[in-house]
Amino acid sequence: MSDGTDVRIGVLGPVTAWVGGAEAVLGGPRQRAVLARLVVARGRVVTAGRLVEDLWPDPSPGALAALRTFVAALRRGIEPDRPARTPARLLVTDGPGYALRAVAVDAWSFEAAVSGARDQPPATARAALDQALDAWRGTAYAGLDEPWAVAERARLAGLRLVAVERRAEARIALGEVADVVPGLDAHVSEHPWREEGWRLLALALYRSGRQADALAVLRRARALLVGELGVDPGPRLAALESAVLRHDAGAGPPAAGDDVWRDTTAAYDRVVAAGARTRLESTATLLRTLALAGGEGLAAARAQRVAAVHAAEQLGDPELTARVIGAFDVPGAWTRSDDAGLAAELVAAAERALTALPQDAPDAVRARLLATVAVESRGLPGPRGPEAARRAEELARRTGDPGVLAFALAGRYLTRFERTGLAAERDEIGAELVFLAARHGLTTFEILGHLVRLQALSALGRWEAAGRHAEDVAALGRRHERPLVDVFTRWFAALRTAATGAPVDVADRAYRDAAATLDGSGMPGLADGLLPLSLLALRVGRGLPARMPTGAGPGTAAGDDPGGRAAGDTWGPYAPWAEPHLLLARGADAAVAVRRLPDPPPGLLAETLWLLAGRAAVAVGDRRVAERAHAALLPAAAEVAAGSGVLTAGPVRDHLDVLARFLAG
Repeated sequence: MSDGTDVRIGVLGPVTAWVGGAEAVLGGPRQRAVLARLVVARGRVVTAGRLVEDLWPDPSPGALAALRTFVAALRRGIEPDRPARTPARLLVTDGPGYALRAVAVDAWSFEAAVSGARDQPPATARAALDQALDAWRGTAYAGLDEPWAVAERARLAGLRLVAVERRAEARIALGEVADVVPGLDAHVSEHPWREEGWRLLALALYRSGRQADALAVLRRARALLVGELGVDPGPRLAALESAVLRHDAGAGPPAAGDDVWRDTTAAYDRVVAAGARTRLESTATLLRTLALAGGEGLAAARAQRVAAVHAAEQLGDPELTARVIGAFDVPGAWTRSDDAGLAAELVAAAERALTALPQDAPDAVRARLLATVAVESRGLPGPRGPEAARRAEELARRTGDPGVLAFALAGRYLTRFERTGLAAERDEIGAELVFLAARHGLTTFEILGHLVRLQALSALGRWEAAGRHAEDVAALGRRHERPLVDVFTRWFAALRTAATGAPVDVADRAYRDAAATLDGSGMPGLADGLLPLSLLALRVGRGLPARMPTGAGPGTAAGDDPGGRAAGDTWGPYAPWAEPHLLLARGADAAVAVRRLPDPPPGLLAETLWLLAGRAAVAVGDRRVAERAHAALLPAAAEVAAGSGVLTAGPVRDHLDVLARFLAG
């Protein structure tokens, strides 16, 4: 029976589908239109009523029955081997409508390739865009004239032009300048209003040694834009013209804002004296922005932040120190610190500042310090983090300052892990964050709110709702250039694949693909051991043993491990909970490893680690550890071990049942 991995749907041309490489029987135009309309929905449910409205301009009383007939025929076409009276897996019924699940669609792959190519090295981008553009077989949604199809066709056609231009840019960067000129010449002739096409053509000509031709192209573009549209060329086109006239070897336009940045920083250096206290506060604000850039910026900001705090402390002004500490209100969406040592230093500095503040210090200053203590104490046992979070929230609500309250809520979220089963409470925090931040333009905290809800709703098994928050946060990440958002949304997509019943090998591949986003993310607290843990949790959650090559053990690199990790990865902080399962997979005695298992730290992965401990205890017959795991997991009985939003070990109730049967025996 097809699991969707061998089914492809094509809309970049006439609507068609292939099953195992052979073209599927899809029926007539109206039937294909049903499939196309579900593709446009991108996996979301389309109600039967909406489908009827979108496919029949003047629906007859029999339209709904006809729709059901079409859906049944489409299911036979794309799942020809599905046994009679078994549920469909690809074109599913969901509530009042239908949705496509677990299938490959050329348009979806095309969009992902174009989006991803923006941040890839030229050679990688060029290969991805070549493959993406090769998928086009003609006009998208050919033969469909319904308004939704016309709109989607226009959108995809515009995206295809972006792909053509990004591929040309990659080829220019790779030195293929002469080869790219003819194609770009045709491109601007067919699409004369696309400034990026003109810019790339002129750049390719210039780098081919044809300066005069490059200038002629730029002047043609200027004449066309001014003469036909009455607008001057944009800054990138104008900057290239200036660069060519200067014989600039790079002939690449400066990024938007470069001149403003240079002039402003120069003025700041002239006006603000070295060593002034203002510089420390400005530095803290700059570090906040640097951290939000992710990757190397996040790592650099962490290290320099501690230096800025220590410099402030040396001036002996606790209120200045408090402002420097509180200005870095960068929230976290993960409950394990990226650098525990630096976090401890920041907590200590914040505690010292709290003690030294005068009695009349503003509530907002105290709230930010307490929120810092809560955020930097995440993942640590003990009452101080939750206590600081509660007090920060009390003070923040008293101030009426939405920015302070948002930071306090971020601290409360990161410390709301005193026990398992608190997903619903964290969802409430996320909902308040989204509402508050959207109302007051606090983008960073709006992003956090969506991520919190994505995580909490995953634990509650509400996949459609979690998926909507994934879409919302992805849009915010793109709009505000927050690259770390993509890490969480890609992992959520892999989690959803695993949680909604995809075969183990399909879910395994999804996790491995998501792991590529961790490289250079600057988030070792998230990345360390995450892939092997996700693969182990996948197998244990399905009741399968871990699999690993002979001779491999926790914390060591060992080839390609479908039961635990990929080449070069280690188990990181999760080694104690992985070790018993790996020993069992090798036929070794795991009793000692189970006996010495510690309690998992509070955080997003507590449920997963507890159930790994419990299942290992059952396997070796250790009642004491099984009882601990059962007691710890019981409050989460109605949840899914997926509250991290990135991996899952299945419904907690399933594991509790196994533990209960063992303990009753």
